[in-house]
Amino acid sequence: MIIDIHTHTFPDAIAAATVDKLQAAAHIHPFTNGTIAALSTSMRAAGIAYAVNLPVATSPRQVTQINDTAARINERTHETGVLSFGAMHPDFVDWYAELGRVAALGVRGIKLHPPYQGADFDDIRYLRILDRAGELGLVVLTHAGLDIGLPDADRVTPHMIRRAIAATKFAPLICAHMGGWRQWDAVEELLPDTGVYLDTSFSIGRVTPNGDGYPWTETALSLMQEAQFLRLVRTFGAARILFGTDSPWGGQSDAVERLRRLPLTESEQASIFGGNAARLLGL
Repeated sequence: MIIDIHTHTFPDAIAAATVDKLQAAAHIHPFTNGTIAALSTSMRAAGIAYAVNLPVATSPRQVTQINDTAARINERTHETGVLSFGAMHPDFVDWYAELGRVAALGVRGIKLHPPYQGADFDDIRYLRILDRAGELGLVVLTHAGLDIGLPDADRVTPHMIRRAIAATKFAPLICAHMGGWRQWDAVEELLPDTGVYLDTSFSIGRVTPNGDGYPWTETALSLMQEAQFLRLVRTFGAARILFGTDSPWGGQSDAVERLRRLPLTESEQASIFGGNAARLLGL
């Protein structure tokens, strides 16, 4: 069973405009139109059984609505294969009660995205969210490292992740993009002993430009080297690596085939493709 732990969808009414805005900011090519229907089609083509939708609250006022929508999406997981996390924003006033409501709704986790939320990951506002998530057994998946659309917002470094873990009760924490996008040397040095999970999204292969004339360099197009990816898998242990694509920004079929081609054991592949995520999500 393959589980994609890192995907994004948007409500049908705003999906096209949202994808257009994000691809213009990041200069990258989308592989779906950002709707749940398109994600489900992509999943079937790639042989993916489940995908986790990760909504981002870019302002506090979005939090409650996003979490209500996540619960509605999860009512149809048996049809679509898509299950949704909720969201939290560091400036949401009633964060304590709202996280309790997320758990009561049966939503399995929350997504955080410090670059889009304007705070550093080791800020007290995030620490209290991590603490409460730990009490409730909610999985936390955070963007980690730089963001292709906000290259100057360096708000989730491996140093910050390490400090945050040391200061909080331990919620299951998944750090996207193999622990820190384009900060992989520091991930390798600072995070192996922390117990965090890494997802594989947008970390190996190449960036796919959207053809808008942005002057990509060869270095910028290339992501993590295969040797470093394999070293991280072996250093952290395959039990802490989860398959993710960042759809619509990564092609799911391409990502599945890319991982299958790597010199990983059958057991390592089974854990990364779905076993670890199934255990974390209770599937």
